[in-house]
Order: sequence, then structure tokens, then C-alpha cells
Amino acid sequence: MHARTIITRTLRVPRSPAAAGDGAAVARQMDAVLAGAGFKATGELLEHVSGLEPGAAMDLAVDVVAAVRELVGDHVAHNAYFRDFPHGVPDTVEFWVSCLRGALVAPQARGSAMAPTDAELQQALDQRLVGLLDLPRYGRYQHTYAELLAAHDELIPSIRDRVTLVRLGGTLEDETSALYRALAESTAPLGEAGLQLLADLAETCGEVELDGVPVRENRAVLNAARLAAGRPLLAVDTVLDVLRAACQASGGDVTLAEPTKFRSFRRRERRALMTALDRVAVGGEGKLGDVARYAEQFKRLGEGLHPHEFDQFPRAAEVFEVARGRAVASLAGRAELAFARGDLAGAAEALVDAPGMLMRSLDRLLRHADSSARDAVFEAMTQVLGTVSGRVLCSVREHLANRAAPDAARVFTTRSRRAWVADDTRPPLPGEVIEQACALIDAELTARLPRRERLVVDPAVLSAALPLSGKANENGFAVLPRGSRIRVEGEVLRFFTHWRQARRCTDFDLSALLLDAEFRYAGHVSWTNYHHGGAVHSGDVTQAPGPDGATEFIDLPLDSLDAAFVVPQVNVYSGEGFDEVAESMFGWMTRDRDQAGAPYEARTVRTRSDMRGTGRVALPVVFARGADGSWTATWLHLYLTGSPNFNRVEGNRASTAMLARGLLRRDYLTVGHLVELMRAAGTDITAWEPGTDLDGPLTFLGMQAPEGLPVDAEVITLDRLNQLIPA
Repeated sequence: MHARTIITRTLRVPRSPAAAGDGAAVARQMDAVLAGAGFKATGELLEHVSGLEPGAAMDLAVDVVAAVRELVGDHVAHNAYFRDFPHGVPDTVEFWVSCLRGALVAPQARGSAMAPTDAELQQALDQRLVGLLDLPRYGRYQHTYAELLAAHDELIPSIRDRVTLVRLGGTLEDETSALYRALAESTAPLGEAGLQLLADLAETCGEVELDGVPVRENRAVLNAARLAAGRPLLAVDTVLDVLRAACQASGGDVTLAEPTKFRSFRRRERRALMTALDRVAVGGEGKLGDVARYAEQFKRLGEGLHPHEFDQFPRAAEVFEVARGRAVASLAGRAELAFARGDLAGAAEALVDAPGMLMRSLDRLLRHADSSARDAVFEAMTQVLGTVSGRVLCSVREHLANRAAPDAARVFTTRSRRAWVADDTRPPLPGEVIEQACALIDAELTARLPRRERLVVDPAVLSAALPLSGKANENGFAVLPRGSRIRVEGEVLRFFTHWRQARRCTDFDLSALLLDAEFRYAGHVSWTNYHHGGAVHSGDVTQAPGPDGATEFIDLPLDSLDAAFVVPQVNVYSGEGFDEVAESMFGWMTRDRDQAGAPYEARTVRTRSDMRGTGRVALPVVFARGADGSWTATWLHLYLTGSPNFNRVEGNRASTAMLARGLLRRDYLTVGHLVELMRAAGTDITAWEPGTDLDGPLTFLGMQAPEGLPVDAEVITLDRLNQLIPA
């Protein structure tokens, strides 16, 4: 694996095995460049680079600088349409008229009696007789990046500028193995990028010992690699485990949400898959209950495996018989019959053999149960708690905590981060029911949490939502799971989107929907409205060819903005979608008013997130003003379906406002909740403050690890928050 991948994922630099020498000059240069991007090399890393021969030191420094610059989006030149942005941005309609005048009126005729007036040109715009994209000046940069930099003063340093540490790690082999284990042993499902990285690592790290692979999608990725290597499949205990492995091996959807076109398997691979199916199906008809849900995919798999060639696997052949229509009883079917009869106690009893399904059905069981049925449900819950994954327990705990009253808006999200909103028509759960169920779950979680004598916690991480799924997240820098809230410091908030088209001319539009305290429309800033209440748009760019693509910015004065909520959104106006472009990102910076600088300054970037969803409208985050005037950011990582083309903030403001309201009024299960469970279990919890000297055995939990930690300290930062979730 290339060292840059390790650095990007972990901010740890693999040690170079190169010969010793004098690389001190290279180390100083590297540190200076890192500082310009908002990073700082630890003393141990600088010492390592200084001790390498100059050529090797330079190679390592290049990897470090390239990795961190790409991490914050500093690997491209971020130009702005209006060169002097945020100053000198004209009124929107006046600018359109000037573009029209430039296209229709010859330079020598301007100012003459024959030239049309601004009112006449504006009337032409109002009548929609002219397309803005047909005007040569509109939507295309009118200056170079060098000219933009020349028009701006240098950034004035501030004590609030971001400084992120880059550390020295182990050897490349050690760091690669550690990353492989972290991904494979994750207690929460990985996102698309994480699964792809795990698949890449599995080809070279297949011999690394693992403590367990609790997530079935991760298991399927590893099994696909084992299948290719001629090794037996790992930890297969359901027929769907085999189907997932076959899908992954065929380059299909390991989540089974989309059908897969299976490749031709070699006879050795077919035997391995049939062996695994036969071993699972020995469990009887109960193991075949899932086949009907994916009957078509099992039929297609059977066509490729040729079960008739393997008479020694009769149980495996039964799987394909069920796929072709043979009826089998399933646990879910028995539970549904009980629900249909109104027998909630019977439904709970049937689901005891499917612990995860029982826990996910708790709301349905409890909201209609009388006292005797409720007792039966809690008895069934008590029986299965010890066998349910920690991730499911946390997910159900979060759900129950929000059921005391109807949701402000019921938000549904898919694995691909698509979202839609509906009214909440469910009756709320009684408070005592919620309290009893949550107490049972908390007790089970507490029993499973690792025993740590001393935990040092950065308070900033306590409001981070637990990463119950990598699919509720995006790759990037300082990116947190959906529902996480972080404080926004600074006088000016500047968010941006950058994209680079792959094959077709592509126009993304950055917009901001402004809402009042009741989530009612209070204005917007976009390519159709450059100014609103002090907020400023940088100008509309309508195409993004390589290598630098295109960037749009919006400036918000946090101390004077007349809005309670700001919902940034990125609309696909035309061309490729977020999952089709060569590159697509969103991020934000914070500055003091007097800092000046270019529109994009890497050291002021607080976070940068990829945008790779399947919708046509991206909602990365929402900013909210508190009662004391302070601002927080809440991550959304959501996409709306939108229209195939011509999406605008004006067209989706109602659905966006409802979505923001539903998500902001939801309570998420946070890191702070698990920390309090650890405190109740006897762990010594200490709040960390910058400059605090730390010694002795400890675990540090924070946004990033500070300098000066003991060598043997366990460190849990943003890239490892899933380690907090019990298995």
C-alpha cells in the first residue's frame, strides 16, 4: 500500500527504511509547508525525517505534504468567479445585464444614443429571451488563479487558525496491517470507500490474524478475497453470507440492495461456495428463511454454480429449490402472522430466535402492547440482549430516546444517503416503557464496554454522534457522523464546494437556505441572488474541466446574519452527478474579519467532506445559532433526489426546511453517553485541556491526539470512534 493512503486515513507517517543521513534541511522545509496548510509535524516525525539521507527524506516529505494537502482540498487551485470576492460582488441582475451588454453591444457603441439602456436589457432578461449560458462572459473564469492571488493580501495569522498534528507511525507493513485490522474488525458497517479500501488490503493482508469480523458486509469482502486465493470462506453462518461473498467477488453490491450480474466462477470457486452453502443449510429450514427475500439473486447464482454437478452437497441444492418456489417457514413469517392476529406476546416469542430482528421490532411491539403483552416483550428482550450486536443495541437505544413524542418530521434515509420526509403518525411510547427499555440496554452496554482505569477526554468530542454506520458519513478531513454537533468559532463562516467534471460539461451550484427560528423561509443566497443580509456568493461557475475544476464560495457574517439556521446545499444544475464527476467536495473555513487572505486558505479549513451520493441535491451540514448567539454545525450527509437537471434552492426549500427541522430536533446517541456509562462503571474520567501534562497508563479520547502523550497510551480519535461501540 502507498504511504499516502496511510497518512490520509490516519495522519500517521510510516517510517522510512532508507539509509541514515542528514535530512535536516528537508525536515525544516517540510514543516514550513505543512504550517501553510494548517498542519504541524510532531518532534518525533521531524527527528525521523532529519535522520534520513536527503533523497529518501525528500521522498517521504513529498508523500506527507501531498497527502495532507489533498486531505483539506489544497491539491487544486481554488479560483473564484469574482476576483475580489468577498468584496466587489455586484448585484445579481446588474451583473446579468452587464454580461448581456457585453455580448450584444459592440465596445465602440457603448454609451452612444443607439445603445440599449439597462432597463431595456433587463426587460429582455425578464422576458427570458436570452440564455445566460449563451453569454460569453457568464459562468467562465475571467481571470487566472495567479491574478486572483495578486488581488488579495496575504492571510493574517490568527491564534484561532487550525493546527493539526501529523505523527510518526510504525513501518509501512505495520501501519498497513493496523489499518486492515481496524477496517475488518469494525463493529459498524463501512462506507463505500472503506469497503473498497478493505478489499484492496485483503489481497495483501489476508494472513493477518483478526479477533473477529462482526459486520457481515466486511466478512463478504474478506471472503471474496479468500475465494480468489483458494482459501475456505470465513465465519459463514447464513445463506446470505455466501450470497454477499459471491456478489463481492463479481464486483456487485455487497449490501444486496441492487442485483448483481455474477461472473463466471472457476470450478474451484464453485465448489467453495457450494461447500459453504451446504454447511449453513444443515441448520434446517430456519436457515432457508432468507432465501425467498433474494430469490432472483439466488436463481442467478445457481445458474452460475451448476448445483447439479455437486451431488455431494444436497443441502446446498435445497437453497436453489427454495429460490425457485419451494415454500419454507421463516421466523419473520411466523412473527407477521402473530402480529396479524394481534398476538404481540406470540410475535415476541417467535422473534427470540432472531435477536436482532426482535430488537429492531421493539417499537412496533411496545406501542400497541397492553401490560401483560408488554411484560412478555420485556422478558423476550431480556433473553436476547446478550446476543445482539452492540451496534444494534446503540441504534435501538437512540431510537427509543426519541419516541416520547411524535417527531417534528419523520426522516427516512437509505444506505446511499438519500432522504425523504413524512409526517409521524405513530403513537408515542409511554415514558416508563422508554425508561425501562433504555435501562436494560444501558446495563448491557455497560457490561460490554472495555474496562479502562483512566480515560482522558477532549470535551469537544463528547457531542459527536456514535458512528453506527459508515454509510451515514463521507470521507474527508475532520468529518463526523450524521447528527454530530460541533461548535463553530470565528466571525466569518465561509463554505465552499469544488468539483471536477469527468466526461461531460457539469454545473454544480452552491446555495444557502436561510431559515428563522421556526424553520420558515428567511431568504437564500445562490447564483440567482448573490447578496442577502450580509451573506455573499462568489459567483456562478458553469463548467469544471481539469485539472483544477471549479469552486464556488459563500461568506456568512456570523455576528450579524439575520437567520437562526443556515442550510448549505449543492445542486446539480446540469451534467454529471456527485457519484459520476472526477472529484466533488464540500467544506468550510472560519476567519476573523481582519484576516484578509485569498478566498481559499488551507490553514483556515475546519473540515472537508467528499460528496459521493446518488441524489441531485446534496445537504452536507446545517448551521444553527444558539440562544447565546453562538453557532454550531450539525452534520447531515444527505441527498435529495431532485430533478435530472436545473435544480435550484428555490425549488426544494420546503423539503429542505422540513428535513433540517426533523434532524435538528432529534437526539442522537453520542460519544458522551458511552463516556457516562464508563464513568458509572468506575472508570476515572478526566477532561483534557490544552497544555495539560499527561503521564501514566491512560486512554485518550478526542478529536485529535495532542503532543506529549505517554508512549503506551491508547489513542481513540475521529478515525477510530467506532472502536467505542461494543462488539
